[in-house]
Amino acid sequence: MSATFLGIPPFPEAAEKAVNDSRLRHNLRKATHTIRDKRASVVGELHDDWQRLRAEGAAVKEHTLRHLDRYLEQLEESVQRAGGQVHWAADAAEANEIVTRLVKATGETDVVKVKSMATQEIELNEALAEAGITAYETDLAELIVQLGDDLPSHILVPAIHLGRAQIREIFLEQMAEWGVPAPEGLTDDPRALAEAARVHLRERFLRTRTAISGANFAVADSGTLVVLESEGNGRMCLTLPQTLISVVGIEKIVPTWSDLEVFMQLLPRSSTGERMNPYTSTWTGVTPGDGPQEFHLVLLDNGRTDVLADTVGRQALRCIRCSACLNTCPVYERTGGHAYGSVYPGPIGAILTPQLRGMSSEVDEALPYASSLCGACYEVCPVAIDIPEVLVHLREEVAESPGHLGEKAMMAGAEAVLSSPRALDAVQRAAGLGRGAVPRHLPGTAGAWTDTRDVPDVPAESFRQWWDKRGRERG
Repeated sequence: MSATFLGIPPFPEAAEKAVNDSRLRHNLRKATHTIRDKRASVVGELHDDWQRLRAEGAAVKEHTLRHLDRYLEQLEESVQRAGGQVHWAADAAEANEIVTRLVKATGETDVVKVKSMATQEIELNEALAEAGITAYETDLAELIVQLGDDLPSHILVPAIHLGRAQIREIFLEQMAEWGVPAPEGLTDDPRALAEAARVHLRERFLRTRTAISGANFAVADSGTLVVLESEGNGRMCLTLPQTLISVVGIEKIVPTWSDLEVFMQLLPRSSTGERMNPYTSTWTGVTPGDGPQEFHLVLLDNGRTDVLADTVGRQALRCIRCSACLNTCPVYERTGGHAYGSVYPGPIGAILTPQLRGMSSEVDEALPYASSLCGACYEVCPVAIDIPEVLVHLREEVAESPGHLGEKAMMAGAEAVLSSPRALDAVQRAAGLGRGAVPRHLPGTAGAWTDTRDVPDVPAESFRQWWDKRGRERG
């Protein structure tokens, strides 16, 4: 059974532990800055065209979300017309039940998987394991995480928190239990590690008859699904097995091929800092004698329609999972992805996860505060998601919830004082008279502020008092 995010403490507690891990911080800084610099270089080549592409990508996504019901029905018709079967899953439990049933119908007990955040979101691997089915990850970084019984910490590079020496140890200690062992004398040279993974996976590809994937995009008018990846392992999964099951969030739709062209320019530059994606695989239903002969599309809701109902928060569903916001975020760079307690880390996770889960726990309520609101995430987002706006919006929801009545009362009191000149003057005079008694650390909810800041000295008189006195002296 793989590790899960269940039991990870709220962000402040998890982040405090992460920032004290010097090796983690070194790995994160090196990797995020490398990807960030590559992205800046290839985006800079486009000059003004980048902003035009960005605006077009946002517009396509916004239009699709506003008419999602129509495009979902069109996608279903297109997939069925091409020989595929479509299944609808309202939540994680239903999606897991559908996929488990489909795999059992093949008679197989092993499946290979393309990297898929949707299947991680619903914890599909764990559900399959309970049914006696083993899911083998084939993306290199996901393979590392699986072999190490670890958790992904980045959207694009799930093993970003690990160094080469750590990966070597994982391969030497765990590969044999999952299949072809690592070679003796394996070094931590990247080429040697990649070759060990290639040999290990090749045997798995050649004998596994059922595959599970996600999709970066689903084209409504043709029923085509699209996966972008950098290694070619995904293509092996998508072409060699007899049965292919794709679990796709309902927000991944684009209406037409011409709309897809916009994202084929935006995504590679934003994610890996490349002008063109190395491996882009597309499939449309079933083609006799070529590729999988049985194709199932599982359309996943799992909270997405609830997000659509929020006119501010729903822009999070425009996300194309590029990870640019993670690579530029000063908070993520210091804490890593595990601290967010979800498969979606970083700034996008801070707004997407609590909405998908309905702000249902202390972990969810802490996520909108996992940001300095510097705005760097919005500046690099290829579909112009205003993450700071959504963060503030969700913080307001937290403050309005029953468990935060103290904060709500404090803000109501502040509003009453700051909206009345007389009340403000009275409070300022009282504070000036009792300034020697103001504690350096405030109790209760306010303690979260003073625990990390010094309370400024209260002046003997307010600006207004000083101004009035000055006027009288001159008059």
